[in-house]
Amino acid sequence: MTRPRHIEVQIFGDKHGNVLHLNERDCSVQRRHQKIIEEAPAPNISAEFRAHLGQAAVSAAKAVNYYNAGTVEFIVDTVSGQFYFMEMNTRLQVQVEHPVTEMIVGQDLVEDQKHVANGDPLPLSQSQIPILGHAFEARIYAENVPKGFLPATGVLHHYHIPDSSGVRVDTGVREGDTVSMHYDPMIAKLVVRGENRAAALVKLKDSLSNFQVAGLPTNVNFL
Repeated sequence: MTRPRHIEVQIFGDKHGNVLHLNERDCSVQRRHQKIIEEAPAPNISAEFRAHLGQAAVSAAKAVNYYNAGTVEFIVDTVSGQFYFMEMNTRLQVQVEHPVTEMIVGQDLVEDQKHVANGDPLPLSQSQIPILGHAFEARIYAENVPKGFLPATGVLHHYHIPDSSGVRVDTGVREGDTVSMHYDPMIAKLVVRGENRAAALVKLKDSLSNFQVAGLPTNVNFL
């Protein structure tokens, strides 16, 4: 396979046997075997292919009577148009990708997990799952890009995150914190939504230009 894409499908099942998908995310932009840009929905695929991919993910979950949030990941051969199962993460990708899906479906997936755990049915049916524009997520890492994206450590002497409509930043640090060698170097997830892919890209670029970090190197300028 010479021109692969990494596309994953967010699925959700309840204890009543209902399983649906919340569309897909394209996670093909990676470095050091880790994703750095995710977007939803995946660009340049047909509605027929989207439905086929989503149904394959739902079928996999139903085959094992799965309930809860989960992610079914596929490798897509862009030459042949075929896709192949890679793995399933049996959890909500709460530490990484799920916000970009939340942006285009208008659902709080963590809140939905609580209801499913309580035995409630899923709040929506498959036909009610929307695609609300286009969203991107960029992972902000403390890392030295010129040195092969090596993780970086240091004190966040200045830390300013963008704040505007259609922009969400999930972060676990604040100004004055120390980024140490003992944890993953990701310091934030910048998530944006636009009415279409072009508008979302403009918003992503503007938000990255307003993302300010001083005290240690990051991948912001690289992104």
